[in-house]
Amino acid sequence: MPTHTPDRTSQSPVDDVGAGEPALLLVPGWCGDRTVFANLAARLGASRRTLSTDLRGHGALRHQTEDFGAATAVDDLVDLLDAGGVRRVVPVALSHAGWMAVELRRRLGPDQVPGIVLVDWMVLGPPPGFADALAGLQGPAWRDVRGALTEMWTSGLDLPELDAYVASMCEYGQEHWGRAGREIAAGFAEGRTPLGLLSELDRPPGTLHLYAQPDDDGHLAAQEAFAQAHPWFTVNRLRARSHFPMLEVPDQMAGLIERFTGSLA
Repeated sequence: MPTHTPDRTSQSPVDDVGAGEPALLLVPGWCGDRTVFANLAARLGASRRTLSTDLRGHGALRHQTEDFGAATAVDDLVDLLDAGGVRRVVPVALSHAGWMAVELRRRLGPDQVPGIVLVDWMVLGPPPGFADALAGLQGPAWRDVRGALTEMWTSGLDLPELDAYVASMCEYGQEHWGRAGREIAAGFAEGRTPLGLLSELDRPPGTLHLYAQPDDDGHLAAQEAFAQAHPWFTVNRLRARSHFPMLEVPDQMAGLIERFTGSLA
């Protein structure tokens, strides 16, 4: 399938393609828009209904300037599903949008949200120093922290589409990056981890983690060990190198997501 050129001038905050449920809801991370999913959504939409959305204040909704938090973003996702008549949905959440996917499952329950796909997230918890970076995003040195993050995401990778997307993220200012630091820190507060929080649910959802970074066999082994003890969790390290693997391997991701979603039925 050819590469789809993202349209960042679109006035609609939602792309809705395909048919069939469970539908897929693609949710970008903080300080990014839904164009990161353009190639992946085109492939997923060939098999089932696929919605990709901007968070409020992002992308086609950049005119919204009031402050908000992750809980409000989940309110928006619930409204989107209601308006679209979506009865069963699998969120596909990039990075720290995973907290929104977990909360969506908690609110709507297992019948409406039978599974979750997490993309390149810190499912076992944040690495050392990450809390300091989040605090830095909320302070006067936020540009330096943002620069360090974007350098980490692009260094050593000759991927024009990745460079363009990361550059679009840098168009957002301190208000957005500070909010991201605040909300991500709140998610990890009190030592919470994504897999720990999912484990506490009455019926943990089928959960698929697709990731490329870090390229560390020990990190993969730890997730595989968790999967052995918790059959509802599955992990797959992708044939990609960046924090945004959908820009590199949309075909591989689409195949894995479709297989996982089909198994939920």
